[in-house]
Amino acid sequence: MVQRTRLDEDSCPVARSVDAIGDWWSLLIVRDAFDGSRRFGEFQRSLGVAKNILTARLRALVAGGILETVPASDGSAYREYVLTVKGRDLFPVVVALRQWGEAHWFGPGEPMSRLLDRRDGRPLRTLEVRAADGRAIRPEDTEVERVGEVGED
Repeated sequence: MVQRTRLDEDSCPVARSVDAIGDWWSLLIVRDAFDGSRRFGEFQRSLGVAKNILTARLRALVAGGILETVPASDGSAYREYVLTVKGRDLFPVVVALRQWGEAHWFGPGEPMSRLLDRRDGRPLRTLEVRAADGRAIRPEDTEVERVGEVGED
């Protein structure tokens, strides 16, 4: 069996983030947690994923501090999965992926789920990346300062 490359000590924040999320099942679990899923059965019904895969992904998300288990909200003996602060901080990532998917993976008029503002029922404005001074930033306006390059001449 091929062993997965670990990126948890990489100097690139994108690589470490991908290592933490792991795979597409994990990101869909996070999406469903934002949508209100809390119990194993809810995640399984929504995703249609095998129990062993779901169990492994939920354990990894808990170990990574993205989800935590809490006593069931109905007082039963069950445990529920809830997003931690670290997990809730993935909200802009999920919204960005959703908006990218809406723009590039659906045909005109093709039905899709929508993310709406609860207050007014309207879709969210498209996310924009902005500089510290508020300017909209495009990829060509940025550069990566690699480790060891800070202050080098």
